[in-house]
Order: sequence, then structure tokens, then C-alpha cells
Amino acid sequence: MAALLRARPMLRGPAAAAAWSRALRALWCYDPQGNPRRGVGSRPPTSAEKPPGLESEKFHLVYRFNSIRACGYMSRLKLAQTALTVAALPPSLYWHSQGLITHTSMCLAFGVAGFALTMLYWMSYFFRRLVGILYVNESGTVLRVAHLTFWGWRQDTYCPVEDVVPLTETPDRPQDLFIRIQQYSGKQTFYLTLRYGQVLDRERFSQVFGTLAKLK
Repeated sequence: MAALLRARPMLRGPAAAAAWSRALRALWCYDPQGNPRRGVGSRPPTSAEKPPGLESEKFHLVYRFNSIRACGYMSRLKLAQTALTVAALPPSLYWHSQGLITHTSMCLAFGVAGFALTMLYWMSYFFRRLVGILYVNESGTVLRVAHLTFWGWRQDTYCPVEDVVPLTETPDRPQDLFIRIQQYSGKQTFYLTLRYGQVLDRERFSQVFGTLAKLK
């Protein structure tokens, strides 16, 4: 690239424009190691507690909740709405000090902001635990849970299958709107819905959570 930049002043007219276009395209499409860059919005999933040696392990899709993308959009929309509501508080204080708005209006702005923050907390708490996709590795020893982050993006969490509590050992029923995925270690609890989600691989799903026939 340094040689390319040194050579550019020697070019004039259409040839120079074409050369600069190729150089900028290379900077945009490739990183310094020569690997293609990802497009905006196609963020790779972040992983938590990824066990070693799973880079080449093949995972099979066993469950999908198709509305998880809508939940991600809703989470980001709620973040934006809360940020705008909180950002309106300093102007409200200033306008009140100048006598442009009443004390009631200022209190209303603070009440709306407080309600927005409370709703953001509860929505984030739920969406971060709502299961979008479940995978099981080839050997059936690791469960990969795709869920949302606080910012509404995807995150993958890996759980040993032996640490997952089968649904047959919990009081939850498949007819319930949400069923808890718990761990014996108590690390984290997730929620999935069999009513609106799809079990795509019943055999592998049963190996982790118990036979579906026994859950009815």
C-alpha cells in the first residue's frame, strides 16, 4: 500500500481516478491481514464461556424461535426511546428555570423517564434470557444457546449438557408460554417457548431435555 501511495502522484486523469478507486475498495473490503471485512449489521455473535477445542466442532440446529429477530429490533428500539426520554430531562430543567414550563410538566418528564428506565430494565432482563436458537454438538456434550445481549445483538452461550436440568425434572409444562432452561450449577437461566418455537431435531432435543412424549 505504501508503494501504491508513492506511485499515485505520477498518475493523472482517468487512470489516477481508477487507481484510487481500486485502492479505496481494497481498504474497505479487506482488513490488514487480507481477510474480507463484515458488512454493517452482520456482527459476528459474541461467545461466553466457550469451551476449548470447539472451533472445529460441528453443531446441529435443534430448536428455533423465529420471532427472536423482532425481539432484538424491539430491544434496540426501546434503548433508543429511553435514551431520547432521558436526554429530554436537562432541557426540561432549563425550561423550568426560565419559567417556560410548569413544575407539573417537569415532574411529568421525570416520571416518563423513570418509567422508561424501569421498562428498559425488565425488557432487557427478559430478552437477554429468551432463547432464539439451540444447537447441540456432534457428540451431544455441549449445548449452544443463542440469545440477545443488552444491546439487542446476538450472543452465544455454551453449556455442558450434563449441567442442563432436563425438562422432565422441572415443574414447567410444554403448554406453558415459557419454559425455563436451568443448570445444576445455577449459573444462568434461559427461557424458551415450545408453543411458538420449533423443535427441528427431536432426537437431539430429547437427549438434552428429555423425551417430548413424556412432557405432554
